[in-house]
Amino acid sequence: MFDRAVEVADPMRSLGQHLPPRPAGRVVVIGAGKASARMAEAVEAAWGPCEGLVITRYGYGRPLQGIELVEAAHPVPDAAGAAATVRMLDLLGGLGPQDFVLALISGGASALLCAPVPGVTLAEKQAVNAALLASGAPISAMNVVRKHLSLVKGGQLAAAAHPARMLALMISDIPGDEMALIGSGPTVGDASTPEEALALLARWQVTVPASVTAALAAGSGVLRPDDPRLATVENRIIAAPSQSLAAAQVLAEAAGCQVHLLGDALEGEAREVAAQQAAGARAIAATLARGAAPVVLLSGGELTVTRRGNGVGGPNAEFCLALALHLHGYERIHALACDTDGVDGAAEVAGAIVTPDTLARSRRDAAEALAQNDAHSFFAALGDQVITGPTLTNVNDFRAILIEAPPLAE
Repeated sequence: MFDRAVEVADPMRSLGQHLPPRPAGRVVVIGAGKASARMAEAVEAAWGPCEGLVITRYGYGRPLQGIELVEAAHPVPDAAGAAATVRMLDLLGGLGPQDFVLALISGGASALLCAPVPGVTLAEKQAVNAALLASGAPISAMNVVRKHLSLVKGGQLAAAAHPARMLALMISDIPGDEMALIGSGPTVGDASTPEEALALLARWQVTVPASVTAALAAGSGVLRPDDPRLATVENRIIAAPSQSLAAAQVLAEAAGCQVHLLGDALEGEAREVAAQQAAGARAIAATLARGAAPVVLLSGGELTVTRRGNGVGGPNAEFCLALALHLHGYERIHALACDTDGVDGAAEVAGAIVTPDTLARSRRDAAEALAQNDAHSFFAALGDQVITGPTLTNVNDFRAILIEAPPLAE
């Protein structure tokens, strides 16, 4: 099911149907995100060599014919991403109404497109990103802060290309598929304010340098949704979590399972959502008659982790570890939780699997590992990590819990 969910979100499968014939005149292709290189590859497969620049995560590059590829750091930006962003803005400067820009945006663009506002250094922007990631704040809150500290987010990248026509194709990694939040909305206007960004920093107890507070107090260049510079921009989602979960559901039903879809936009603390889903799984297990069809609980979205310990973890692995603790003693429940981009947290691991004997096989105290946010180390010792390498797409978390009925009596 996980493999199928990733497969249907592959830009080589999903992008072509949304790509118009190549426009006449000058065409510039730009992009940022974990899927941007694969998206650019799909564009050039249809249009041939193109002029442009895309920025993707280290290790997520693809062979491109004419579009320049830059790899940079994620989830905390680096100098390579900052330099490439400046060059992208230069590439867009001077375009006219007869020119066409194709923007390829996917999850990860928030870190890969890095152009701090005046008065904020790259090091300070890195510190803010790291603190937001450790705070437990949802992606929606993080992206509001990020865009008001940026010269490219919140529609500003599109404004740099004005008055050229622009089509932005997006792969959504945002619960609810809100386009203004995908990659912090570089081609989408936003009604949020710098004051809201300050309030979010206070709410999530994120300590920032004085320069950041001063910059937010001074305002930002984020465009309102009705800004005239966005009138020539069309934004379109080409792949989303709901499509991937639907494909997984079809596969499970074909295998004879009953599927309960819990939603594609779940948010919250990973360990708390695990407790809720474990309770649901236990309740279903208690009602399954002998020989009944297995039940699968499917869900997507983006969970968070409030960092309390010094371990190596991520939301999907932490979900699995908490789930294993809550399901201890249940013989016929298995689970998987992975990020569809192949990276859970900052580790090069997609996620993990849970089996009925997860805790019994471990030589480590699972509760202690959870307290230290050390889920990746816990599952690595068991050989139960899911390691995909770069998937070249990103439609957020994928979680599946399989509940088997007792066998028919002999």
